[in-house]
Amino acid sequence: MWSLLTEAVAGRGRRTACACAAVVLALLAMPAAADPESPDPALRERLLAAVSESTSFDDRYDAEVWLTDMSRRLTRQLPDPEERLTVLRKVHQEARRIDMPPELVLAVIDVESNFDRFAISHAGALGLMQVMPFWLDEIGRPDDNLFHLRTNLRMGCTILRYYYDKENGDLIRALARYNGSLGQRWYPDRVLDRLRTRWYQL
Repeated sequence: MWSLLTEAVAGRGRRTACACAAVVLALLAMPAAADPESPDPALRERLLAAVSESTSFDDRYDAEVWLTDMSRRLTRQLPDPEERLTVLRKVHQEARRIDMPPELVLAVIDVESNFDRFAISHAGALGLMQVMPFWLDEIGRPDDNLFHLRTNLRMGCTILRYYYDKENGDLIRALARYNGSLGQRWYPDRVLDRLRTRWYQL
């Protein structure tokens, strides 16, 4: 998956970039979170398992290089160095846990909440990854706090990976599902453009 992102970002010329972007979008499309009216029982089980896992995560050695680079890119949105590194470490850990590029998770957060941990959407989605609160009831953890960094990233990343798997690696559809706009391209295009212009690591 990541090699296709590399081709799309590094490709020279409009036609090359468009062609690569089309391939990437076809392979990377992820569906958005389930409709609150009819929660997906398989996703419910995956979320329940995810939030029950150990809270101990070790950063990989190469994460330090990544942290330095990404911290510089995130300075405008999170000026506090300590907060910035805390967010980046957790994003890196959760992305690696679900075997997705951490830069993709950063692009989703960038579009969803602009890195505002206390963001609330008009639909009631909360936090960095804009997770719908009904999931807490669905997994029997109504007292969990979706403004809590680890909780929000754990659930958001789990949902993202679930839809990626459900869509058989189609990131465009998966991203559209995550946003609740399945069948439309504006949200996936926005996330992938943000990935290409801000978060892709050369």
